[in-house]
Amino acid sequence: MVKSSIVDQYGRPIEKKVLGQEIATPELSGVRRTAHEAVASGLTPEGLAALLRDAANGHARRYLTLAEEMEERYLHYASQLQTRRLAIDGVAATVEVPDGVPTKIVDAVNELIEASGFEAAASDCGDGIGKGFSAIEMIWDYADRRLKPVEYKWRDPRFFQFDELSLTELRLAVDGSRNGEELPPAKFIRHFPKTKAGIPLRAGLARPAAWAFLIQSFGLKDWAAFAEVYGVPLRIGRYGPNASAADKKTLLRAVKMIASDAAAIVPDGMSIEFQKIEGQHGAAVFGELIDYVDRQISKLVVGQTMTADDGSSLAQAQIHNEVRLDILKADCKQLAQTLNRDLIAPFVAMNFGPQAAYPQVLFPVTEPEDVKALTESVARLVPLGFKVGQRELREKLGLSDPQADDELLTPPANAAAPEPDTGAPEPEKREPKKRGRKRTAMLAATPPATDGIDEVAALTEEILADWEDITDPLLDPIRDALAKATSFEEALALIEANGPDGSALAERLAKATAIARGIGDLED
Repeated sequence: MVKSSIVDQYGRPIEKKVLGQEIATPELSGVRRTAHEAVASGLTPEGLAALLRDAANGHARRYLTLAEEMEERYLHYASQLQTRRLAIDGVAATVEVPDGVPTKIVDAVNELIEASGFEAAASDCGDGIGKGFSAIEMIWDYADRRLKPVEYKWRDPRFFQFDELSLTELRLAVDGSRNGEELPPAKFIRHFPKTKAGIPLRAGLARPAAWAFLIQSFGLKDWAAFAEVYGVPLRIGRYGPNASAADKKTLLRAVKMIASDAAAIVPDGMSIEFQKIEGQHGAAVFGELIDYVDRQISKLVVGQTMTADDGSSLAQAQIHNEVRLDILKADCKQLAQTLNRDLIAPFVAMNFGPQAAYPQVLFPVTEPEDVKALTESVARLVPLGFKVGQRELREKLGLSDPQADDELLTPPANAAAPEPDTGAPEPEKREPKKRGRKRTAMLAATPPATDGIDEVAALTEEILADWEDITDPLLDPIRDALAKATSFEEALALIEANGPDGSALAERLAKATAIARGIGDLED
C-alpha cells in the first residue's frame, strides 16, 4: 500500500489510503446499482425528446442507459462504433521525450505503457465516443519499487454525474446528493472525446444516433407487419346465394385454417380462391428508409459511407479513407492528451516529484505511402547527391532492418539501375562527337563516383548504345561489294575501291579509352 505523503503534478496532496482503494464500486441498490435498466422498449418520439432534454440538463441516467442499449440493438450503429474504436486500438503507443527529462523517468514511463492493463484502459476510453465520456478507475500500489496502477477498472458511466453549475466537471454519484462527490486526484482516467463543442453529455454520438435508432426501430416493425400480411396469398372464400349462416362460418373457418394448417374442407358448392399479392414493394419503401438512416449513421460515426456499405469503387474508397484517417488522428490525439494528463504526469510526479516537463505518450497514425512514387523519387534524387536514411525509407516501405543471418537481395552484376518510366518520348540519337564532349563535361562538372567500376560499366553501355552508327560505315561497303560482284576477285576489287571507313570506330575507341583512364586517375 501507499506508505508516504505524495502530491500529483499540480502539487495537490493525495491521501495515501485513497489510491489503493476502490471508490466507484457497484452496489446492489442506490445510484450505483448494477441491475439492468431498460429504456429502448416502447420508446416513442415524445419520450426520446424528453430523455434527451433531461440529459442536456444533467440528468443523464436514462440517456446513458439508452446509449448502452443502442449498441446492443442497433446493429449498424454498433458496427460503425466498433470500427472506429478498433481503429484506435490498432495504433501502438510511443513515448516522446522532451529535452532535459532524465533517463530513469523515461524508462519508468516505457515500463508503465508496456505493463499489462494499459492497452485495455486505453481501449476502454473509446467507450466515451458514443456516450460522451468514459471513466476508468486506477488501483495504485507499489510494484517494482514504484507506485503505479496495478489494476484499471472501467466504471459504468451511470455511476457518475456532472456538477450542476457548468455540467463539465465529472463527479461520483452519491445517494442523497444532487451535486455528487468530487473525484480524488490521480484516481480516475477521465476521457471526454471532443466530437463537438459544448458539454460532454451533448457531445456523444449516441445523442444524434438516437433518432436514427428510433426511426429504424419503427421501420423494422412496420416492415415485419407488412411482410406478415402480404407475405402469403390473399384467400377469398365464395359461397352461393342459398348458403346458411352455418355454411358461412364453416367457410370462414376453412379460410383461416389454410393459413395455419395448410389444409381445410368446405361444403359442396363453395370455393376458395388465392389472390397473388405483390409484396416486394415493401423493400422499396421500408428498405430504402432503413438504408438511408444507416448511411447517415456511417457518416456520423466514421465520416464516410464508401467503406461501410456496398457499391463503392476502389478510387472512392481510397478517397474516403482519407476522411477516416483525419478522424483517427483526432481520436488518437485526444486519447494521448487524456492519458498524459490523468496517468503519465501523476505517475511521474508521485514517483519522482513534480517536473518541468514530462514524457508524452503519443499514438502516431501512419499515413499510407505511394510506394511507387516514393521509390521513383528516391531513384532520381540519390544520383544527384540527395541523402536518404535507410531506416526512414524502410519504415515508409514497411520493411524491417536486415538481420545478420538474413540473405540479402543484391542487384545483378554489371546491371545499371532502371530509370523510372516518365512517359516521355525516347530522345533522338546524337552524334558520337557530341556525346564524347558531353561526357567529358560531365566528368569535369560532377564529383567522382564512389565506385569507378560502375562508371566504366556505364560508359561501356553508353558507347554500345548506338553501335549501328559505327558498324554501318564498316559493313556497308562490304555488303555492297558482295551484292554486286560475280566473283571473289571482283569483290576484293570493289572493296579496295570503296574501302570500309573505320575512322568513327577509331575515334570512339580513343575517346572511350581517354575517359576510362581519367576515371581511373580520379579514383586514385
